[in-house]
Amino acid sequence: MSTIILGIESSCDDTSAAVIEDCILRSNVIASQKVHEAYGGVVPELASRAHQQNIVPVVSEAIRQAGIDKSQINAIAFTRGPGLPGSLHVGTAFAKGLALALGIPLVDVNHLHGHTLSHFIKEDEHTQVPDFPYLCLLISGGNSQIIKVNAPGDMQVLGQTIDDAAGEAFDKCAKSMGLPYPGGPIIDRLAHEGNPNHFKFAHPHVDGYNYSFSGLKTSFLYTLRDQLKLNPNFVEENKADLAAGLQKTIIEILMDKFSKAIVDTGIKTIAIGGGVSANSGVREAVQQYADRHHLKAFIPKRSFTTDNAAMIAVAGYFKYLDHQYCDITLPPFARVTI
Repeated sequence: MSTIILGIESSCDDTSAAVIEDCILRSNVIASQKVHEAYGGVVPELASRAHQQNIVPVVSEAIRQAGIDKSQINAIAFTRGPGLPGSLHVGTAFAKGLALALGIPLVDVNHLHGHTLSHFIKEDEHTQVPDFPYLCLLISGGNSQIIKVNAPGDMQVLGQTIDDAAGEAFDKCAKSMGLPYPGGPIIDRLAHEGNPNHFKFAHPHVDGYNYSFSGLKTSFLYTLRDQLKLNPNFVEENKADLAAGLQKTIIEILMDKFSKAIVDTGIKTIAIGGGVSANSGVREAVQQYADRHHLKAFIPKRSFTTDNAAMIAVAGYFKYLDHQYCDITLPPFARVTI
C-alpha cells in the first residue's frame, strides 16, 4: 500500500504545498510574493500576511492537482524551521489544525534537510536518486555548507560559512550595483555577457572546509567605490564584466572547498541544493568536476532549488517511515543547523 504525504512550506516568502506518493511527485504548488521587490528584500510582516492569504488555496490546489481526497493523506509534513518566525507560524498552525482535523500524524521537517534530500523527489518510477553516503553542497541566501549525508536522518556538516553565505554575496553585491531584488538571477544572466577575468576580487582563506564570503563582498564594494570616483558611469559601462567576475570568484571559492572534501572523503556521489544551486555557472562547474573525476553528480531541477513543499514532503516521508512524529505542542524555530 502506498504512502501519501502532504508537505507544507512557509519558511520565507513562498507559500507552497505538495503531495508525494512514495516519493513520486503528484503535485507541487508555489505562490510567490512579488510585494518584496519594491523593498529590496523580504519584509517579514508582509510575508506572514501573504502566507495567511495563500495557504488555504495553495493546499487545496495541491490536493486537487494530485487527484486525491484529503482522507487518503497518511501524514502532514511541514517546515518547522529555520526561517522567518511569522511565516513559520502560519504554516505550522495550519499543518497542526489540518492534522488534528484528519486524525493523522504530524511530521516536522528541518528546512535544510529538505534541500539536502530534494534529490529523492521522483517524477516517475525511473528517476535516479543518490546512493548513501553522498556529499551535498548546500548553498542559499543564508547557508553555505558541505554536508556528508549518510542516511536521511544522519547528516554531518563538514564545513560551513563563518560569516556571509554565497547567496548573500550574490544579492548584496547585486544591490550595490543598483540591480533589483533578488539580484542573484540577474548576476547569472549578466555573467553570460561579460569577461570573467576583467576584474579580480578577493579569495578569502579559512581553515578546513569552512567558507567565508565577507572578504569578497568587501573587495567588490571597494572596487565599485574606487572606480566610481574616477568614472560615475563605471557600473553601467562594466555591468556584465563585474557580474562575470563576481560569479567566477564565488564559484571558485565554493569549488575549492567542495573538491577538497570530495578528495579527502573519497565519496563518489555528490550533489548540490539550495537556491544558489539554480545558478548556471555553479551547475556547470559541479557537473564538469564530476565528469573529470568520474563521479556521479545530482543537479536538481531548478524548480526544486528554491523553497518548495515537495522537498519538505520527501524529507517528511523518511521520518514518517521511522515513526518520527511531531508533538502538536511544539513551536517553530527561527534558527537551527543540520
